[in-house]
Amino acid sequence: MGQGSSKPPPSSTQHVFTSDSPVNFSPELINALQASPETDSTRSKDLELHIQRRVHSELARLEAEHTKRLDELKEQISAAPDPTTESVHPDARTPDQSSSSGGPDHKAAAEGDKMRDLGRQSVQKEIDMLQEKLKRRRIKEEVVKDKAVEKARSEVINCLRLNDRRPLDCWREVETFKEEVGRLEKDFLEKVML
Repeated sequence: MGQGSSKPPPSSTQHVFTSDSPVNFSPELINALQASPETDSTRSKDLELHIQRRVHSELARLEAEHTKRLDELKEQISAAPDPTTESVHPDARTPDQSSSSGGPDHKAAAEGDKMRDLGRQSVQKEIDMLQEKLKRRRIKEEVVKDKAVEKARSEVINCLRLNDRRPLDCWREVETFKEEVGRLEKDFLEKVML
């Protein structure tokens, strides 16, 4: 017992497959394969180098496209008038805008300014609306002012201090606190949903 191995000895590490018909290769193929200096490792290295070259060329092409696009965007941004330097009054014109010839570039610039002003106005309106909503909510102050929640919270804290070795004895106080917080959440949701 214990003297023999638990695995049977391998009978053979090689598998030989025999075919029903003989496989013949032409002498030209055999000579070409034997005369070829390529091995599996050199073929895999060549393939890897080819893939790396393709990836590198594709990355270079993408980088060139992105650089070109970035340059175009920089030109567009630098060509656009700076809204911080424009006058507050839209009717005020700079000397180069005072000409009444009004070519197509002048009309496009005027329409762009108008759209920019509309966008600025809509954003300002939205900011004002959000500020009004925030003023109406005052959530944190309501939570602090709610006496029932504060009382339930202090009861839980006191109970946990008294029963520091047995915190599960404070389940009644925790349930009361949960009920008060649930009531406060329900009130809050009713206010928000209106």
